Amino acid sequence: MHLTDATWTDVRDADTDLALVPVGSTEQHGPHAPLGTDALHAETVAEAGADRYDGTVAVTPPVSVGVSEEHRQFPGTLWVSPDTFRQYVREVVQSLAHHGLDRVVVVNGHGGNVPALGEVTSTITRHDDAYAVPFTWFEAVGDHAADMGHGGPLETALLRATHPELVHEDRMDEAQAGASDGWGHWTSGTNLAHDSAEFTENGVVGDPDAGDAALGDELLDLSAAALDRLLQAVAERDVSRPPNR
Repeated sequence: MHLTDATWTDVRDADTDLALVPVGSTEQHGPHAPLGTDALHAETVAEAGADRYDGTVAVTPPVSVGVSEEHRQFPGTLWVSPDTFRQYVREVVQSLAHHGLDRVVVVNGHGGNVPALGEVTSTITRHDDAYAVPFTWFEAVGDHAADMGHGGPLETALLRATHPELVHEDRMDEAQAGASDGWGHWTSGTNLAHDSAEFTENGVVGDPDAGDAALGDELLDLSAAALDRLLQAVAERDVSRPPNR
């Protein structure tokens, strides 16, 4: 049940307390992939996970601007502060809980959102009338997770499988030529680079052409299956607050 398409009576009559909130970003993904890649992927995975789940799940519209200041040198990138992002996600979950949708998985498509989502879901669970956990799709694809870059093989593969019309195939050589091999400049376990423009010429990390549509189908299957398992666990979990010891 996607809330964009549902009526209020559909939500009233739905026999569920589960909801998915897709969150992503509007940020550069190289010359070949759209600024909305992360939000598109979060929504795609959320809908696929909801379809797999044996029951009704409400899926909200995506939160499409995230914690993305690390890409600020690339035109078109939008960002908000971690505080603003956390507060926005928290209030979205509070509004869901107001209608009884109080078990929430936040489905994430952007690495820069991860720290803020860990913080806000724990705050929601401790202090609000809801239970929330984060789920980042590219961390749930098995061994493929090690190949995650930025606008690289995994994100490009999923785009080719689900939104091929948005991939500029004629710019793939340009995307490859300006890409870096890895994220950041590392010394003693510390990334010395705060912004992506410090280590990648065109915003790409990894080889985007290494991700074809077949890999994208596999990634979607793996991430949707993982989300289905998480939904089952969230639905069955005792979310009552433990007493003070």
